[in-house]
Amino acid sequence: MIFKFLVSFAVLLVQGARSDSLEYGDDDEDQHDTTVNQMLVPRSYQEDATLILNNLLKEYDKTLRPDIGVKPTVIDVGIYVNSIGPVSSIDMEYQIDIIFAQTWVDTRLRYNSSTMRILTLNSNMVGLIWLPDTIFRNSKTADSHWITTPNQLLRIWNNGKILYTLRMTINAECQLQLHNFPMDEHSCPLVFSSYGYPQDEIVYKWRRKSVETSDQKYWRLYQFDFMGLRNTTDVLTTTAGDYVLMTVYFDLSRRMGYFTIQTYIPCILTVVLSWVSFWIKSDATPARTALGITTVLTMTTLSTVARNSLPRVSYVTAMDLFVTVCFLFVFAAMIEYAMLNYYSYSIRRPPARRQRMAYSSFNVGRVPRSVMPMSNSLFWQDYDDNCLYECLDGKDCKSFFCCYEECKEGGWRRGRIHVNIRELDAYSRLTGTCIFGISSTNPGSPLARIMNSSKRLFQRPCHPH
Repeated sequence: MIFKFLVSFAVLLVQGARSDSLEYGDDDEDQHDTTVNQMLVPRSYQEDATLILNNLLKEYDKTLRPDIGVKPTVIDVGIYVNSIGPVSSIDMEYQIDIIFAQTWVDTRLRYNSSTMRILTLNSNMVGLIWLPDTIFRNSKTADSHWITTPNQLLRIWNNGKILYTLRMTINAECQLQLHNFPMDEHSCPLVFSSYGYPQDEIVYKWRRKSVETSDQKYWRLYQFDFMGLRNTTDVLTTTAGDYVLMTVYFDLSRRMGYFTIQTYIPCILTVVLSWVSFWIKSDATPARTALGITTVLTMTTLSTVARNSLPRVSYVTAMDLFVTVCFLFVFAAMIEYAMLNYYSYSIRRPPARRQRMAYSSFNVGRVPRSVMPMSNSLFWQDYDDNCLYECLDGKDCKSFFCCYEECKEGGWRRGRIHVNIRELDAYSRLTGTCIFGISSTNPGSPLARIMNSSKRLFQRPCHPH
């Protein structure tokens, strides 16, 4: 009896546990159903939206613009800039990623509903209503974003107001004026208008806060700084009519960091390296010749590399002028040693006696027999025999030949000083030092700009992302 009693008691406990679990399971299902019902839109809203759309599109003609034949359609436009860049100086274009928003009123899409004031629709509805034929006039290529679905938004208000937004990436043309390259500033435009509707049918207007930008730290302006933007409204007159032209200008200023490292600093160091030959003895012909030729070839290579980052423009840029001046300095250092070597050899040769001799006022040609060094200058002594000849016909006596009248007046007797060829290296050292000092102190010179850019670079504080 006791065993049967225990068995029956155990069976009752199991049945009670099952009934409890079923009751709790029913409660969970009820709670789940309640949550789902709260998340789903009431069936009355779905029926209202379907009924509204069916009634709106029943007699709607998407090929006709709103208020056709009555008044122009006013379209309010706005642009949200996701990113700008990169800017290509060679192709003269820039890339921009925007969300383009257009708002207008279509009275044919008005509806009466107390429950739904705004209808938010996807891209499937876009092809069923009239849309403005807006084009970007200075775009080379443009792509809409279609992943994971077409990036389009359509909203319809009960009063007929329509908002249509589209995300796109545009490669727009920007005519860069590179006269001050790489210290140049540009205003790259983004121009759009209607393709077929003239001003008397479609009028574009800027919305309040019409152009907004995202955080600039995600932009790809590697060589430029964004200085600001401005928008304008113009009228374009063509043979097809007058069109409203909307333009957004993005002001950009080029950074000199890349070109300072790649071009300016190597050119400056090459010029300074060519001046090292002034401290080498004039007798060391192989050393000075090798140094001069090496620096000239280096400048030729740098000038070619500097041109690779530019389009083939016909005018002279600031970098071209800088590289050319550096090349002239290097070439002048090479010519300086050629003159020093030649005239030093001429002075060491014994003077040849000639009865007739023409003398250059620049001390060019063979040194006359009556020249003697005195206190770092060359003075002419005996002119009685040399100035007995008349001036040659057709020659500029004051610039090239010592004429009889000039010698007779005693201009050479007063001790006219000529450059001592042995001190040519000293003069070159002094000239190079003066040029470097003037360039570094002149605020408008490229060297001063490089120094200021470097100073700002090292003083710029670090901002953690």
